[in-house]
Amino acid sequence: MEIPAINLKAIVLVHWLLTIWGSMVGLPISFAWANFSVLAIGVWAIAQRDSIDAVIMFLLGMVVTVLTDIVHFGIFYPGNDLAIGKGTDVFRFSLGMAILNLLLKPVSCFFVYQMYRERGGDYNVNFGFPSVSRNREAYQSIDQQDGSSSSANPFNQAQDSKAGVRTY
Repeated sequence: MEIPAINLKAIVLVHWLLTIWGSMVGLPISFAWANFSVLAIGVWAIAQRDSIDAVIMFLLGMVVTVLTDIVHFGIFYPGNDLAIGKGTDVFRFSLGMAILNLLLKPVSCFFVYQMYRERGGDYNVNFGFPSVSRNREAYQSIDQQDGSSSSANPFNQAQDSKAGVRTY
């Protein structure tokens, strides 16, 4: 089964609209700042079609905002006294759109990851730890002499130079 191609513009547009509706009332300004800044990176990924960095930054931003949205919902849900305007229709609509935005983010992350792979990205995680490799085929044995080096003159000095004079 082949994965359908979803346009990055459509992903950014849907999340932009849901973020606008989700940040109307009830959730703090940090919800809007986090989501709109990630969408700005998405616009960067749209503008530079061949940039792998823009797509991976957008993908990582989407993953991080999934976590921050869950924290925002946990703190500012209507059961809490911190919720502003709870009980109104606008609040329920806004919170519903923010929850829908959160539910669509993993699906969007999947499609953005596919775009990352299409642009030539390869997911290799390197935390900077040295790795031990047993592949010794790339090494040259010191027992074998190279035919191009002169065994009579190991320092490759010119034969006709004067004995006491060094040229630098």
